[in-house]
Amino acid sequence: MRIIAGVHRGRRLLGPRGQAIRPTSDRVKEALFSILGERTRGARVLDLYAGTGSIGIEALSRGAAHVTFVEADRDALRLMQANLHQCGLQQSASICAVDASRFVLRANHGSGPYNIVFCDPPYQLTPELIALIQEWDRDWLTDDAVVILEHGRNTEIPSTMGPLFQVKRYDYGDTALTRFQVTSQETHPS
Repeated sequence: MRIIAGVHRGRRLLGPRGQAIRPTSDRVKEALFSILGERTRGARVLDLYAGTGSIGIEALSRGAAHVTFVEADRDALRLMQANLHQCGLQQSASICAVDASRFVLRANHGSGPYNIVFCDPPYQLTPELIALIQEWDRDWLTDDAVVILEHGRNTEIPSTMGPLFQVKRYDYGDTALTRFQVTSQETHPS
């Protein structure tokens, strides 16, 4: 794993041993940040199921103002903290060592409202995440927020979920990224 672009470009990140943690591949990470474009600069980012932190660290390298990392796995948390320390990015990050559902359902949502939310659950938990998104409070997302869900290519993703509507899906081998926008409170997409 490495940082692809920005001030920390080329820096290697610590990765997991074994199969317990599945980091986003460099190819998919590059595609993700191509989709986001300049939105990353100055953004407040939420990285749900953050794993080793590679997505959030990439966002910080590309100019994000702050990243809230949400992860419950102890091994992943250790790797994430080491990666943030190695890059000197601790001051721009908040780490919430809780399950994603607990984070979403609590009243305080870290450093929101968020401009960008990235969700990369273990693929078998994608249906659980979809149900959880139905509970999202629109107030912790900015009006122009972008939400990206990484999932298995064969997973059916609804066109609307809670305050979100699907904009586009991108397939990369066995992995897919689905982009969502916040639904206007006055109107809903047809």
